[in-house]
Amino acid sequence: MSFAAEIQQAVFDRLASDSSLTVYDHVPEDAAFPYVVIGEDTHVPFDTDDSLGSESTVTIHVWSRYRGKKEAKEIQGVIYDALTRQELSLDGYDLITIEFEYSDVLLDPDGITRHGVQRFRFLTERTAS
Repeated sequence: MSFAAEIQQAVFDRLASDSSLTVYDHVPEDAAFPYVVIGEDTHVPFDTDDSLGSESTVTIHVWSRYRGKKEAKEIQGVIYDALTRQELSLDGYDLITIEFEYSDVLLDPDGITRHGVQRFRFLTERTAS
């Protein structure tokens, strides 16, 4: 499995293990609010002379219909605690660190739905064989 797929699976597993979160990779049409979506990711080489690695970002979306930003921000806090500087198991790769980059909560154009956005940076290195 690639490091990109390993990171996504590890993030999904970590967040889905919290019973207070409903987490999707693909949101069903009948999804109840609030919910969390594992979103976009980027990957750039983080190689050295003697190892192969990646610097990756993962964007996580929170969707809420709560009147105000409180619910989305509380869910973002749970996600922050679950990921920032935590250890995740990646098959074939060592996780060096997970760092929080930013978060924001926006009002969607429908005037009802709150959209929280967070991004985390992952440094990984291929496990020595």
